[in-house]
Amino acid sequence: MSTPLAPPASPSALMPRQPVPALSVPTLDHGQFTLADDAAPNFTIVVVYRGLHCPICLKYLLELGRLHAEFEQRGVKLIALSSDTRERAQAMADKLRVPALRVGYDLDLAQARAWGLYISTSRGTTSAGIEEPALFSEPGVFIVRPDGTLYYGAVQTMPFARPHFDELLAALDFALAKNYPARGEYAGPV
Repeated sequence: MSTPLAPPASPSALMPRQPVPALSVPTLDHGQFTLADDAAPNFTIVVVYRGLHCPICLKYLLELGRLHAEFEQRGVKLIALSSDTRERAQAMADKLRVPALRVGYDLDLAQARAWGLYISTSRGTTSAGIEEPALFSEPGVFIVRPDGTLYYGAVQTMPFARPHFDELLAALDFALAKNYPARGEYAGPV
């Protein structure tokens, strides 16, 4: 007879137009990143990736790096971060070769869960030949206004089917041109 699993810990849902949880992580080449002090003219995009072990994350971050200057031209700052150690984050950055992209590391998993991210356990060595950490967060993309409120959020339980950065770029062009509000903000009875 197998032991039943503990009830799932459901991630907390962040609400558009409401403050996001505090976020502060070290980065490889850009000092300490603290979201509250980021001061992006329009938005800060926080991209949480699974870690060095994830080949899909590498491809995803390469797309982000390719569009980095486009986001910056629109007053949007970027950070890619994970719960990886500094050494693993550096190995990912070495593969990316985008020095302007802020790469954060040591994301605390309790902090990841506060952001609504799902946490996974290691399944050993990945197809990239790299060992997964014992615990790590699944991916998420968050667009945060300069006042610290959530504009957009997407979290995944799996490494695939993530928002495309070229589509987000076009969406931000529309949002900025039309002063389009964050949606999904209603929390009353239904």
